[in-house]
Amino acid sequence: MPRLLGVDIPPDRPTAISLTYLYGVGQKTARELCHKAGVDPQQRARELHEDEVARIAALLDKDYVVEGQLRRQTSQNISRLRDIACYRGIRHRRGLPVRGQRT
Repeated sequence: MPRLLGVDIPPDRPTAISLTYLYGVGQKTARELCHKAGVDPQQRARELHEDEVARIAALLDKDYVVEGQLRRQTSQNISRLRDIACYRGIRHRRGLPVRGQRT
């Protein structure tokens, strides 16, 4: 079972779909990663060689904000909104909808 950024990706699925198990990686980003790393997106994750996994991991570290770093960035953005007490920050603090939904 391949492991990327501390996350076990499912070995029985195609690589492009397995990469979507990483927080912050969607289908389009997964296909881009496979293309840049020179990996067949339809190849099963268990069939990946160590050098292919290393290339994907290097691309993720270099070009993308994923997993813990993305979660931290999102929570810091929300904390900043709360601290400056803008409308969106107040809505976050009260646990109400932020983007204009009905209440």
